[in-house]
Amino acid sequence: MSKMKGAIVVNTDRCKGCELCIVACPKDVIALAQKKVNVHGYPYVESAVPESCIGCAACAMVCPDGCITVYRKKVEE
Repeated sequence: MSKMKGAIVVNTDRCKGCELCIVACPKDVIALAQKKVNVHGYPYVESAVPESCIGCAACAMVCPDGCITVYRKKVEE
């Protein structure tokens, strides 16, 4: 039986820190970066617990600015 492993990449320059992806993530992978802002002065999100990501892409679907790219791969157990 194979399991899905995921990874997200956030375009921090476009992220406005709306936190919709944080709410949408079922595994609590995403968090607001502590005391960091992007070039526009907005706080942005980052992958806080990347090993928990299952690649469901819920975060990318709710992102209004299309800042999140999701990668998935099968992992053999």
